[in-house]
Amino acid sequence: MEVADLVRLYGERLRQQHRLSQRQQAALTALVRCRTAALGGHRYRCVQCGEETILYNSCRDRHCPKCQGAERARWLAARREELLPVPYFHVVFTLPASLRPWARRHPTAIYGLLLRSAAAALLELAADPRHLGARVGILAVLHTWTQRFALHPHAHSIVPGGGLSPDRQQWIAARKGFLLPVRVLSRRFRALFLDGFETACKRGDLGHVEGGSQEVAQLQSRLRKKEWVVYSQPPFGGPDRVLKYLARYTHRVAISNPRLRRLEGDTVVFTVKDRSTGKECEERLDAVEFLRRFVQHILPRGFVRIRSYGWLAHRCRSKDLARCRAVLGASAPEPGDRAVQAPEGAAAESLRCRHCEEGRLAFVALLTPLAEPLRLSRAPP
Repeated sequence: MEVADLVRLYGERLRQQHRLSQRQQAALTALVRCRTAALGGHRYRCVQCGEETILYNSCRDRHCPKCQGAERARWLAARREELLPVPYFHVVFTLPASLRPWARRHPTAIYGLLLRSAAAALLELAADPRHLGARVGILAVLHTWTQRFALHPHAHSIVPGGGLSPDRQQWIAARKGFLLPVRVLSRRFRALFLDGFETACKRGDLGHVEGGSQEVAQLQSRLRKKEWVVYSQPPFGGPDRVLKYLARYTHRVAISNPRLRRLEGDTVVFTVKDRSTGKECEERLDAVEFLRRFVQHILPRGFVRIRSYGWLAHRCRSKDLARCRAVLGASAPEPGDRAVQAPEGAAAESLRCRHCEEGRLAFVALLTPLAEPLRLSRAPP
């Protein structure tokens, strides 16, 4: 069973019971059409046994559970070239529960502010001579879900254990096993986010607020008195561990197809990991509620969920990385070491015959998409 199967069965009921944005409807339609005749494909013939195979095209939507493998492999290959021989820390910034309704109504503004505030807090504290006194690089990834894919906006940040000195002449390393004080980092993140939140309200980025500025002021007052959750993990074991972590967290969707177990009536059974024991257990949700939770993690069109800051920012990455390697005395990766193997799956299997399991597939013909595109039917007004 796949998420696309649930959309085919319960997508219309979801549309009737819940209002979906245009982007959410487009993403669900893409999932339904992915790797079907609706998108066309390619016909292949085995050079050994003559058996013909049809491989349909992918939708390439970033929320599709079946379309992330090849893109993840390409992205990881590029990131491997940027790794330095230093420890890397994992820092997580989480929004308080009272801001989740705002994130649901205004995802572009709230998620963007979350990523910018988290990065700014890291850059400011790292540059402070009382803490590190260096300019660091940051790779930030937005996640919006829990294991039961309820709305839970948080930002995962990967930060090297050190940075360039202000004069760019030396590498200032962080203390062993310690990057920055979490309590100070949490409070700076809170201040930056709430200042940006107030500005966004005044600018109208968050729409009309019932109760006006008074309600916003009361919300901010409550949030300023509360400790915000910022978590810093010990450093990874090395660059290879960083890559394995990135492979798990960067190109992910709210739930992957292997976690779906079965459909019992109108109830979806899927797996979650028990935090206390670390073992998998089964969870049950009504199928429509399952899809409702899934679509709330579909990001607005054009929103960038993987961002780089500091000397990893795109505008200065090449120059600053070269400077970091120079002061560390490290060499750039050899061309032979840069490749990251594509994951096993459709990309690897597409050239091998599944009938005889020995022959290779040769291209025969291109299949055009169906004349009538497969779409979700519209709900009645």
